[in-house]
Amino acid sequence: QVQLVESGGGLVQAGGSLRLSCAASGGTLSNYAMGWFRQAPGKGRQFVAAISRSGGSTFYVESVEGRFTISRDNAKNTVYLQMSSLRPEDTAVYYCAADPKLSGPAPVANEYDVWGQGTQVTVSS
Repeated sequence: QVQLVESGGGLVQAGGSLRLSCAASGGTLSNYAMGWFRQAPGKGRQFVAAISRSGGSTFYVESVEGRFTISRDNAKNTVYLQMSSLRPEDTAVYYCAADPKLSGPAPVANEYDVWGQGTQVTVSS
């Protein structure tokens, strides 16, 4: 089973940018559809973005459409989330997730079997 480690979180001012990375080990990432989710304090886990195994299909929650971009480099076993025009409401712990059964992007957390430990993103106003 693949293991996932997120990195790239931090503190940024509103309007700024961050790039999150999700590195996989113990497996071949191209066998997995991938997703990014986030969880703010006191709230449930929210879908952010997802990408198919090949990277040819992506899907975003409406609130990040046009600001965030999910991508993958299967040769590097890594998935990215480029975040721009960040807002205070984007503050959350961001998690990447993987599933070998999915072929296309999926917006539902229960569809994913493997999760990383999360990385904190804080956007100050």
